[in-house]
Amino acid sequence: MNNLTELPADLPAPEDDGACDHLPLAVVPSVLLPATDGAMVDLAAQGDPWVVVYCYPRTGRPDQPLPDGWDGIPGARGCTPQSCAFRDHHAELAALGARVFGLSSQETGYQQEAAARLHLPFPLLSDRELAFAKALDLPLFQVDGMTLIKRLTLILREGRIAKHFYPVFPPDRNADQVMAWLRRQPPA
Repeated sequence: MNNLTELPADLPAPEDDGACDHLPLAVVPSVLLPATDGAMVDLAAQGDPWVVVYCYPRTGRPDQPLPDGWDGIPGARGCTPQSCAFRDHHAELAALGARVFGLSSQETGYQQEAAARLHLPFPLLSDRELAFAKALDLPLFQVDGMTLIKRLTLILREGRIAKHFYPVFPPDRNADQVMAWLRRQPPA
C-alpha cells in the first residue's frame, strides 16, 4: 500500500528547462475537456475573474504500485499532496475570485476515483488525447508507456495566460504560491 499523501524527504527538485517560457499572455485554446463532475469544460470560455489550472502528471492509487522509478523523476511525485493543498485552500481561492481545476492526461473514470477519495470540491479535467497540452505546447514526459504532462500551474484571465508556475516544487506548496500571487493583483 502506497502512502501518496506524504512526500519523500529526498524528492529531487525539477529544474527550469525553459519549456514554459512561451506561455505568458498566450491565448487559451478552446478545447472541450471532460470533467469529473460530468460537465464538458472549455477553459477558454470560463468567465470567472481568475481560473487556476494545476496540471499534474498522474494521481496514484494507494492499492496500485507507482510507475518504475517514479520517485526519482524530478517533478513526478506529489500529485496527491498538490491536489489536497488546492482542496484545503479552495475557499480562500474562491474568495480571491479564482475557480480551480486540476488537469492530467488520465481518463475521467480514473480521475473520478481520485476526486471522490480526496474529497475534492472542484473538478479534475481529462486531457487524455493531450489536445489542450499540445495546443499550448506544454512540457510532456514519458514513463511506463504513458505520456504525461509535467507539473505546472496556469492562471487564466479573459482567455489568456496571466501567470504560470513552472517548475512547481514542492507540489504541496503550490496552492500557497498561487494565493500569494492572486493577493498581489488589483481587484477584478
